[in-house]
Amino acid sequence: MLKFKTSAGEFTVELYEKEAPESCANFLRYVDDGHFDGTIFHRVIPGFMIQGGGFAPGMEQKDTRPPIHNEATNGLENLRGTLAMARTSDVHSATSQFFINLVDNDFLNHQPGNYGYAVFGRVTSGMEIVDAIADVPTTRRRGHGDVPVEDVVIDSVTRESAA
Repeated sequence: MLKFKTSAGEFTVELYEKEAPESCANFLRYVDDGHFDGTIFHRVIPGFMIQGGGFAPGMEQKDTRPPIHNEATNGLENLRGTLAMARTSDVHSATSQFFINLVDNDFLNHQPGNYGYAVFGRVTSGMEIVDAIADVPTTRRRGHGDVPVEDVVIDSVTRESAA
């Protein structure tokens, strides 16, 4: 279990380590290194998703490890509340960026002609915080669209023992 402390509140996440072992191991390395601490949700699209894990305030891109293999063939679907690895048009380009689905985004699932986006976890509590983040006003900044006008900061992501 992971606890996300953000400037908007806290939420917890369960990882699907059995179904997405490489994505989870990669994410946990970033957690353990403190990579996400002080990053922002830099892309917020109501009715779609919120994305974070790659930029510090001011849209300063953070350094990452090499990309990982896309595990979108794991059978998990991009349903409301799930976390998935963000990537470029290169199927196997995911590094530290992730997104949280605000709705069921079936078009992001693996299917013929569309490799898809690898789901690796889900929000277990605090989805109201995720929804609140989705409602913040956005603008265009440093060549990026859908950027919150006021930074929504991830203060920390920590491992929590199961209660």
